[in-house]
Amino acid sequence: MVTRKSRSEIERMRRAGRVVAEVLDLIEAELRPGVSTAELDAIAEAHIRSAGAVPSFKGYPGINPSRPFPASVCISIDNEIVHGIPGDRSLREGQIVSVDAGAIVDGWHGDGARTFYIGDAPPRVRQLIDLTRDAMLAGIAAAVPGNRVEDISAAVQDVATAAGLGVIRQFVGHGIGTAMHEEPQVPNYRTGRAGRKLEPGICLAIEPMFTLGGHDTRILPDDWTVVTADGSLAAHFEHSIAVTADGPQILTLA
Repeated sequence: MVTRKSRSEIERMRRAGRVVAEVLDLIEAELRPGVSTAELDAIAEAHIRSAGAVPSFKGYPGINPSRPFPASVCISIDNEIVHGIPGDRSLREGQIVSVDAGAIVDGWHGDGARTFYIGDAPPRVRQLIDLTRDAMLAGIAAAVPGNRVEDISAAVQDVATAAGLGVIRQFVGHGIGTAMHEEPQVPNYRTGRAGRKLEPGICLAIEPMFTLGGHDTRILPDDWTVVTADGSLAAHFEHSIAVTADGPQILTLA
């Protein structure tokens, strides 16, 4: 069921979204060769809790009930698309690093992601990163009252298609509120179905995931990390937004 949020509820989500944006800013400032993904996760969790929030991801159930997500942020490297588990891996020059963060404030969720590069990215890799972000912004721009979910999906896919990038299909955007994943699903590709009509108060997480290859994926034996089946590089951007009468409002801003 799709729930419409009141202005006061959206403001509470904005507080959670601000914590998410601050975490992503902090991690970006610490990205360098030699830093471990566990160190970055510790920075993220410390900030989330110091802000009076709770990490959305820590303990989140997955495909294996006995293995909930063990960290506060997802850190995915190179051909890892989403849900990478922080650990003892140290970052190296020349890596793509996607960071996904979530926070809960007073029961309301914020969810956001950014992709970075360690060093100077080659032109095609820089294009992948920049266009994944541009596609997210195009999808956000389409999130206006009267449009349908399919309008968001089309706006995202058109950016990828024009540049010959792969669009991940198995994982999609979603509604967000008192649960991290609510209806409706927000695919990053045309489905041929109009989907939910957008109305003021609907809150969504719009999150394109593009690759330099195909769209097929597989999940590693840790039951979490999703990688490209062909080994191609991937990028991921995400904002939580609210549909309003005055246009979409991004909630995951510092």
